[in-house]
Amino acid sequence: MSKRISELNATTDLTQSDEFAVVQSNETKKITFKNLQKEIINYLVPYSLTVVPSVNEDLGRSIFADAEMIKLTWSGANGSMILTLPDCTDANNTNRVIRLISDSSFATNTRVYVTPASGQNLDGSSSNYEINKAYEGVTIWSDGAEWFIIQKKA
Repeated sequence: MSKRISELNATTDLTQSDEFAVVQSNETKKITFKNLQKEIINYLVPYSLTVVPSVNEDLGRSIFADAEMIKLTWSGANGSMILTLPDCTDANNTNRVIRLISDSSFATNTRVYVTPASGQNLDGSSSNYEINKAYEGVTIWSDGAEWFIIQKKA
């Protein structure tokens, strides 16, 4: 049976396996309701990461594979931490956006260095981006070859 979109009835009884059509790069694809929910939750619900001085973290670990927003909370004495970005050439990271933001626990002598993986670039450089105060943030995006800073909040 074919109906126009305007003829369809709304429903609230969707199952995890219900499928929806989406258009991506001029190609029609499908996504399940379960995966659609996952995408919405990853975008809206931040992952909380407790920052501890001298304990470095790799965002390439599987626990961060779907994280799009990461709220940083400082714990412990003053110091610094290196936060290594995932491999920008990995297919899962192509066109991926990651937002990082510090909360009120950051002070003058606390620092997180957002650093590209070895041999990769962030904004055309192997240098890091420094988050060093409360409520500071950065949004980065990968084109599959390198990471770009697309927004800064300070």
